[in-house]
Amino acid sequence: MVYIGSVLGSLLTTLFFVFIIATIGYLIGGLEIKGISLGTAGVLLVALLFGILASKVGTFTVGETDITLWSGDIKKMFSLISNIGTALFVSGVGLIAGPKFFRSFNKSSTMSYILMGVIIILAGFVAMAICVALGVEPAMAIGLLTGALTSTPGLASAKEAFAAGEEQVTSGYGIAYIFGVLGVVFFVQIIPRILKVNIPEEREKFKAANAVVIPEPKKKLKKLDALDFFPFMTTVALGIILGTIKIPGINFSLGSSGGTLIVGLIIGHFGHLGPIDMHMTKNTLNVFRELGLMLFLIGAGVPGGVNFITHFKPIYFVYGVIMTTLPMVIGFIFAKYVFKLSIFNNLGSITGGMTSTPALGTLVSVAGTDDVTSAYAATYPIALVIIVVLSKVFGMICG
Repeated sequence: MVYIGSVLGSLLTTLFFVFIIATIGYLIGGLEIKGISLGTAGVLLVALLFGILASKVGTFTVGETDITLWSGDIKKMFSLISNIGTALFVSGVGLIAGPKFFRSFNKSSTMSYILMGVIIILAGFVAMAICVALGVEPAMAIGLLTGALTSTPGLASAKEAFAAGEEQVTSGYGIAYIFGVLGVVFFVQIIPRILKVNIPEEREKFKAANAVVIPEPKKKLKKLDALDFFPFMTTVALGIILGTIKIPGINFSLGSSGGTLIVGLIIGHFGHLGPIDMHMTKNTLNVFRELGLMLFLIGAGVPGGVNFITHFKPIYFVYGVIMTTLPMVIGFIFAKYVFKLSIFNNLGSITGGMTSTPALGTLVSVAGTDDVTSAYAATYPIALVIIVVLSKVFGMICG
């Protein structure tokens, strides 16, 4: 028994759990029920379940070996995994969207995406205000909203604004986060089915409408490595630097997600740094993007499961569902009937407005084209800034 305990103690490490969660998650995500599947979000589901298990078990003993599933140090490890995943995924999105992003913009589409970001976040705050009026503590309410919108920068801003109620903020985030992710993932799959969208036909129309001419480099560029690691890692590094810069006075920063997205868009647009070739193959970008999404879901899902089971109340979960659903529905109606966006631009802007990284991955699979990332990339920064700023304002009023 002592020997078995020693072996299990060596095997059951955080690294092992990351890979076993991913393995089971992709297995579940690949299952389809009436054409609907979790896809990569299956990894999130398994991560959440592991978090619930870890919160219940904590530490157990085999022989003379103590095996710990959850602790402060393990929490830090999963936080690091989440941050690495976010940086990889969002950098990939920026680099994929970059070549067409700025070239495909016109005045009307730009304003539509900006307004979509504003409308979706404001709808979320309206839903939150209603919950506060019904008796929810402000700190819990803002936590529920940031979880419903899966906004880690929003969570950080809310924790700063409600320093005395930080535990409530974090608890609310964990309770609402589960549906915040899965709700948007299912939304982008179900809506095309409800509207009976001809996906192949709509995809061709979408590609034609978003076709742009990408100019060839004027001079020969030097590629530093065959696998394109240099341009990708450079994008991530510069993005993290940009994300850490804070605006004086309001203490606002883009964070690693906002910084890497913007740098990715810029490098993807220009395609070079001086004489150095920064172009990347689609396959390489897809690998980094999927790897990043997987790591993000594991790193955020396990702590989310712990928080969910520790502080769960059914009514709070219901409020979280409302805060996720209302902004999506209102955003969809505005995009379809006011801004007249195509179905893929509509759903792409919703994933950006809801700051939903997993839903974008699902939408790319549904649409069958990476071009939908442009709508996400255009709406996401607006939504990011608004939720961070409004969280601080809400804290000043109610904190």
